[in-house]
Amino acid sequence: MENGYHVAVVGATGAVGTRMIEMLEQTTLPIKTVKLLASKRSAGKQLPFKGQLLTIEELVPESFEGIDLALFSAGGGISKIFAPEAVKRGAVVVDNTSHFRMDPEVPLVVPEVNKEALKEHKGIIANPNCSTIQMMVALEPIRQASGLERIIVSTYQAVSGAGASAIEELKTQAKDYLADKPADELTAEILPAGGDKKHYPIAFNALPQIDVFSDLDYTNEEWKMINETKKIMSDEAIKVVATCVRIPVVMGHSESVYIETKEETSVSAIKDLLKKAPGVVLQDDPSQQLYPQALTSIGKKETFVGRIRQDVDVKNGFHLWVVSDNLLKGAAWNSVQIAETLHEMNLVRV
Repeated sequence: MENGYHVAVVGATGAVGTRMIEMLEQTTLPIKTVKLLASKRSAGKQLPFKGQLLTIEELVPESFEGIDLALFSAGGGISKIFAPEAVKRGAVVVDNTSHFRMDPEVPLVVPEVNKEALKEHKGIIANPNCSTIQMMVALEPIRQASGLERIIVSTYQAVSGAGASAIEELKTQAKDYLADKPADELTAEILPAGGDKKHYPIAFNALPQIDVFSDLDYTNEEWKMINETKKIMSDEAIKVVATCVRIPVVMGHSESVYIETKEETSVSAIKDLLKKAPGVVLQDDPSQQLYPQALTSIGKKETFVGRIRQDVDVKNGFHLWVVSDNLLKGAAWNSVQIAETLHEMNLVRV
């Protein structure tokens, strides 16, 4: 598009929305205007964009008149109502919530993995779960080369995945605990899941529950990783299982991933693949204690992979440690990257 796109950010004041704005400042996407949309209580506030202040507007269906691209990150309920309204008015929606992810009519996209799926979009593209995205970036090169039979993943997820209020709760609990307040007296109102019956402290703790429990006693977060992986890789036969754990880290999700390949390969072959893989940074030198860390991933768009080892009992089994900034590659950057890819493939309907 010659003069650039008219872009809207829905949920502009949230933890992901603010980072979407940052990513739009850095994007190669030709942009003419940016409209910031949020709830009525945020309307009138201002946020910076490329040296100017943009005023937040209240989200209403008419907000999307003249919009080409709409990036959503305001909760599934908002997406359910307003994404179709945006499409009706000619916009292409990139939705960061879980609402449309498993809809067979909606592509679920990680650009490094399955950008061709964008050709099938009918106005809405879903951004996968943060923990799924980084795992897909790390595993797709291996799958292309050697096939994948099985994935077993254990996640160590940052509290920012539960929103800005969860970060504040972690900080408050940590201060109180360090001031000798007993663990059972720490105020906990958000984690492990806002909508569940009980809440537990996250400071100095590890909670083996993200989202509410569902079928077979797996949580919704674990089912997201299982089902989204099969959809993104277009492989219903691949065996996938997840255990998702919240840890007292502010930003950066870490994952211990075990895979079994269909064809024989080696640690050195996997490292060579990942060195060349798009969006991947290999950090793997045990002799120098070099491996990915949550702290050093913050603010970076890439997915970091290290601790690559062959399983000691299974010939085609391998272990990897995968880390990424959950608010960037896990959310805001992947969304903007999808928008860039739509532009490159001439798939933005205007």
